[in-house]
Amino acid sequence: MMNNTSKSQVCKVQPGTYITGKWHKHSYKIIQPLGYGATGFVYLAEGSKGNVALKISESSTSITSEVNVLKHFSKVQGSALGPSLLDVDDWVRPGFPKAISFYVMEYIKGESFLDFIQKKGNEWTGVLCLQLLADLDRLHQEGWVFGDLKPDNLIVTGPTPKIRCIDVGGTTINGRAIKEFTEFFDRGYWGMGTRKAEPTYDLFAVAMIMINAAFPKRFSKTTDAKEQLKNVIRTNAMLRKYEKVLNNALHGRYQSAAEMRNDMILHLSQKIVQPDQPPTRSNRHQVKKQSKPVSRNGTVISKKPVPQKTKGGFVETVLIILFVSLAYVLYIYGQIL
Repeated sequence: MMNNTSKSQVCKVQPGTYITGKWHKHSYKIIQPLGYGATGFVYLAEGSKGNVALKISESSTSITSEVNVLKHFSKVQGSALGPSLLDVDDWVRPGFPKAISFYVMEYIKGESFLDFIQKKGNEWTGVLCLQLLADLDRLHQEGWVFGDLKPDNLIVTGPTPKIRCIDVGGTTINGRAIKEFTEFFDRGYWGMGTRKAEPTYDLFAVAMIMINAAFPKRFSKTTDAKEQLKNVIRTNAMLRKYEKVLNNALHGRYQSAAEMRNDMILHLSQKIVQPDQPPTRSNRHQVKKQSKPVSRNGTVISKKPVPQKTKGGFVETVLIILFVSLAYVLYIYGQIL
């Protein structure tokens, strides 16, 4: 779930262990580990009101920083970026000299981003990333950058699919150096930017998340990383639909998540109105045959070309149907978003 893998014996807890807060006296029964990283371990635990996620760390500074982020997230109206904060305390663990810091948060139950895409289909990649961009825009407006943005930190809840972010350990104040990162989603690794916390850093990661959806096993960079990513996008049917948007995000051309989101919606609408596939030979043959009016007995009435108005009427009818279809799709997006 988290990037680094520093393991501390202090933070390792066996299932069945009870952790009771020194100050608030709330007790939590550890069920199983959910993930670990440089700043500690996250466990699924059972509290008095049901299942929760509990993070424990030797570093009280790291705990304080992450708690502050979660508190800030709770003030961002409409954002689902981080889980709700439920409790913060210390644990006096028998056999250890000092108290261990921990905090308790909402347990977000759902499927991982990549598992959901593989089950439901790649068409969901764009829908979920539109949701993600909306939440990132709210976060960026508050002066924060998520930082370690990757599929491992994304959960899709239901029954109406909704993307949620977990593990806020990499969240950084705008302008500072990124605290945590994962190479595949880090623009510094690909030689396409710095590790300065700014909206463009997160937007690069969103583009790489979409690429990861198409290539779940990921891949290593080559000597010409920029051209490599262009070729990856160009040669994949799903990614090719978003080629312009992805390239803009990878090269830092969007100033905000809202700009990228709007461009993605516009790009998708253009793809619906102007399909990529050209007319088939049979379709062209049918149009050609219809260009000459015939009588009931099959004889040609006139050899003159069909007036442009008639052709335009056919095109207008097709466009109307496509626009109605587009409106319906956007309506569905709106309901999901």
